[in-house]
Amino acid sequence: MNWRTRLLLGVVCGVAVAGVYAAQPVLSPMGRDLGVADGSLGWLVATGQLGYLAGLVLLVPLGDVLDRRRLIAAHLALVAAGTAVTAAAPAAWAAFSGLAAAGAFAVVVQTTVAYTASISPPAERGRNLGIVTSGVVIGILGSRVAAGVLADLWGWRSIYVTLAVLAAVLAPLTLTALPADPRPDTARYGQVLRSFGGLFVQPLFLSRGLIAFFLFASFGTLWSGMALPLAGAPWHLSQAQIGLFGVAGLAGALGAARSGRWGDAGHAHRVTGIALALLLASWAAIGQLSWSLPLLALGVLLLDFAVQAVHVSNQHALTTAYPDRTSTAIGAYMVFYSLGSALGATATTALFATTGWLGPTTLGATLTLAALTTWKLTPTPRRHCLTCTP
Repeated sequence: MNWRTRLLLGVVCGVAVAGVYAAQPVLSPMGRDLGVADGSLGWLVATGQLGYLAGLVLLVPLGDVLDRRRLIAAHLALVAAGTAVTAAAPAAWAAFSGLAAAGAFAVVVQTTVAYTASISPPAERGRNLGIVTSGVVIGILGSRVAAGVLADLWGWRSIYVTLAVLAAVLAPLTLTALPADPRPDTARYGQVLRSFGGLFVQPLFLSRGLIAFFLFASFGTLWSGMALPLAGAPWHLSQAQIGLFGVAGLAGALGAARSGRWGDAGHAHRVTGIALALLLASWAAIGQLSWSLPLLALGVLLLDFAVQAVHVSNQHALTTAYPDRTSTAIGAYMVFYSLGSALGATATTALFATTGWLGPTTLGATLTLAALTTWKLTPTPRRHCLTCTP
């Protein structure tokens, strides 16, 4: 895997996932235009997450049956269609339909991660996963910056037009630029789906999945709710200004890109614990939003560093444990991610409507404590170092 391949795969991840999260900094204007009540704004994000959940169960396992390169191209084309429908939506029902479709096929991200793991030499798997999944973080956080700017210039619909064009361009490019990745003829879709369900009783998988659930519920609590208090008193920030907080998150997440190498060296379990402790500390800073924007920026940086470090460590552990079914393992793991993100998105807007920023802050910290408890109760795995000599 050369740098061009890593770059292309990272861009694919970034563009695909951006459509699921682009609504977060523009919830208020999007909701007003579509007639969505304030207490239900979180559903503009949660709908994409629920579509993502359906895609994880039904679409990602196809990567262990079919050529992943062709799947990546096909799913990107369908992401383009879903974001185009959202951009043109005349009413809420059409926007929700487009968001659900874009979310379902945004699971091309997981097919891309599995593709990366399968074509990487074992000693470089963590490094490559760290680089490629950085594209996911750039897409999630960068989309907030771009969404804020585009919304101020041309309205929220311009965000989805841009994403539709990018996905439509990437679809044929991946088909021609990536090497083929045919699956063994013996794999069958029904068998893969049964294997998918069987993972949920495996101790390693279940512990990593529960950590991901609490991790991304905490993540979604911040990013789906933060725009609401920043747009109101005392800050009254514009959509572009709110989007700039994505720069702090992006810096934090990119700082965690080396976590894949730490996994290659056998430190995935320890990295997870340290990162979750940092995540808890981040909520102490985020809770000061009502009077300090610098502390909020610090908290955002710490939160996204921690989330990326844990996420890469989780995926490294699972692709190492299940090398013959990486798509299925990553897809099943991301079910926890999707459910957690949807919970955070819906709960934070409902809590903010009744309790102000105190409610989301308490929820985010509580979810982090639950993740730390799960990590603490998980037996320390036997050290496995891919780069060490016997």
